[in-house]
Amino acid sequence: MHKAIFMGSPGFAAEILRELAKHYEVCGVVTQPDKPAGRGKRITAPAVKDLALELGLEVIQPHKMKDPGVQDQLVSWGADFIVVAAFGKILRPNILNLTPFGCINVHASYLPRWRGAAPIQAAILHGDAQTGISIMKMDEGIDTGPILLQEYTAIKSDETTTSLTHKLAQVGRRLLPQALAGYLSGEIIPSPQRDENVTYAPVINKDDGLLNFMDSADSLERKVRAFNEWPGAYMLLNGEILKVRRAKIIPGSGTPGVREIADGFPCVNTANGKLALLEVKPAGKNWMMGSDFLRGSRVW
Repeated sequence: MHKAIFMGSPGFAAEILRELAKHYEVCGVVTQPDKPAGRGKRITAPAVKDLALELGLEVIQPHKMKDPGVQDQLVSWGADFIVVAAFGKILRPNILNLTPFGCINVHASYLPRWRGAAPIQAAILHGDAQTGISIMKMDEGIDTGPILLQEYTAIKSDETTTSLTHKLAQVGRRLLPQALAGYLSGEIIPSPQRDENVTYAPVINKDDGLLNFMDSADSLERKVRAFNEWPGAYMLLNGEILKVRRAKIIPGSGTPGVREIADGFPCVNTANGKLALLEVKPAGKNWMMGSDFLRGSRVW
């Protein structure tokens, strides 16, 4: 049986690791260090670490891949190939070429569209009707490597990053064993990506979640769905942050940024249409329906 190293961090990657371990001997796992998370900033392990320990796999958590001893540890595992999924670290040639079959990446878009760090969010933000999974052999570029296998996945009109991530993880789990079996046997020859329609999905920052009501209601509703996990969409209300988890578009016009009430929910005029806030979280409070927020608010 071929031996694999796995590199990844969040829940999407954990799903891929679970499938990989069913088909190959996983001799080691590399994931991000534990980090503070949540309101209490409690030190939390990546989902991949939790699963690796559950499966009895050896785990390392380097801050940087060039840290002393990291490459020696990888070599000592004696793997035939490396599988990478949502790892969050750039791999240099010394890692890419460490094993006989190189590094195989499970990327959450239909390449070459949405290369980069946040392909799922980008697909929702831009109103794409479909995205997909690409299994590729990694090279030194950002998601530029040749393709082993790809499959399209439809994006529903109410899709969030949470729901689309889960959907794509299941596609990745199904495609990975096929891609690896074909690649390792020589039946699948990695094919260069197309040069046309290349797009990039940059790293998302916390400030990106701010709702700018000079944008259209359509684009803002997509932003709410794309950022439902992190950083979260939000607006400023009398100097306080009001987070928004669900919203809907209401036809109409008005001065952008002016607040109203529509269908019993708080509503804000945009450059094109109105955005009703269906579920919100005022500062220091729990999530609530927008209608409940109105009943308890004196500032809307």
